Amino acid sequence: MEPPLSAPLSEPLSFWHDSLPEPITPRPALSSDHSVDSNSVDIAIVGAGYTGLWTAYYLKKADPSLRIAIVEARFAGFGASGRNGGWCSAIFPSSLSKVAKVAGSTDAATALQRALNRTVDEVGRVAAAEGIDCHYEKGGTVVLARTAVQLERAREEVEESRAFGFGDADLRLLSAEEARQHANVADAFGGTYTPHCAAIHPARLVRGLADVVERMGVAIYEQTPATAIGDGVVTTTRGTLRAEMVVRATEGYTATIKGFKRAVAPVYSLMLATEPLPDAVWEQIGLARRQTFSDFRHLIIYGLRTADGRFAFGGRGAPYHYGSSIKPEYDREPRVHAELGRVLTELFPVLRDAGAKVTHTWGGAIGVPRDWFASVGLDRSAKLAWAGGYVGDGVGASNLAGRTLADLIRGERTELTALPWVGHRSRRWEVEPARWLGANLGLQVMGAADAEEARTGRRSRRAALFGRFLGH
Repeated sequence: MEPPLSAPLSEPLSFWHDSLPEPITPRPALSSDHSVDSNSVDIAIVGAGYTGLWTAYYLKKADPSLRIAIVEARFAGFGASGRNGGWCSAIFPSSLSKVAKVAGSTDAATALQRALNRTVDEVGRVAAAEGIDCHYEKGGTVVLARTAVQLERAREEVEESRAFGFGDADLRLLSAEEARQHANVADAFGGTYTPHCAAIHPARLVRGLADVVERMGVAIYEQTPATAIGDGVVTTTRGTLRAEMVVRATEGYTATIKGFKRAVAPVYSLMLATEPLPDAVWEQIGLARRQTFSDFRHLIIYGLRTADGRFAFGGRGAPYHYGSSIKPEYDREPRVHAELGRVLTELFPVLRDAGAKVTHTWGGAIGVPRDWFASVGLDRSAKLAWAGGYVGDGVGASNLAGRTLADLIRGERTELTALPWVGHRSRRWEVEPARWLGANLGLQVMGAADAEEARTGRRSRRAALFGRFLGH
């Protein structure tokens, strides 16, 4: 077994928060004055992450007269929006085939994927137009196949893409040599490459976007946890906020809102970041265009090269906590962080040889719907709109969600409002302890499946069976 990377030197909220150009000073909380009807707003948004902020941005762009207020439990970008893997991708959590099955149309699935592909460019466009220096670089994504079984999965993914009308310009199969030209992993059998992903600094993007919408006239009330939503009223620990429409943009924190305990499960994803690495080390690693990368194992890993030359690397493996519990101490699991370090040095032994130190370890909750199918929707009779369930791929999808919600709220019928995730309702998660047992069994099954496939050279039947339980 490879020795892990050096022990972390510090433990801030995340590397991304720690490397912001200015310290975070929370905005004022909601005043109880907003419980008075005369001080109500047109749109109240719960959550100042990407979904809530993009929704406010596009609503204000479409109608500057709208009175919009956002309430946020901590500060803008506290959650996954500020501490994610840094991928602005076109990934949807369900496959094209599953989207087509749900929508009853292959054309609908293709339309959703094309909209997500364009969204990667839209995020870059807005960041440039609004002066948000989020270290955006569209280098694409390489997914490595490191066993014959993984290469088979890579071929199937490309074949599925072709069946839905996508060509090499969207996703192509890589030979072993082509894969190593992207990421120099010695045991690569091949892989896939898509240009539809950009590496970003997530906290810079979310904090910059918050500043932009505030300048546009959107009120942001931080340090204001919402506890309930109903009939156009947001109840918070600081008073109530009334609106003609409420947008629930709470993602991994949805279970903290009364009545939504089983809507979305908060599942933890963990990360580490190294110190800045010398150019000579990066020459051996690759990722010269800051491509994001992963591989075709079942238990997901993800990584990228930061703008200042660090390796940011993460993956699943942390347990789901009983009752959808979310606590700061869950952000760090020494066992999982040690395993991430081991996997990273296994992939790129030069990191061990160079004595690369880990400077940051962190984690956070992502939102997982029961069927792994993200959604956007609006119930005008209940004065409630929502978006989320991105399963960790929300940097790009949240922008598409924000644009779609802006159209839905304004009553516009557009290409976006016709996409197949609009109006989708996932069934609720099971009650405890079934939810806890199932989620953690899944982690064990997928981890064991990777070891089984490496040992036998054959696909894991257990992984396939559990995928059906998850609705894949």
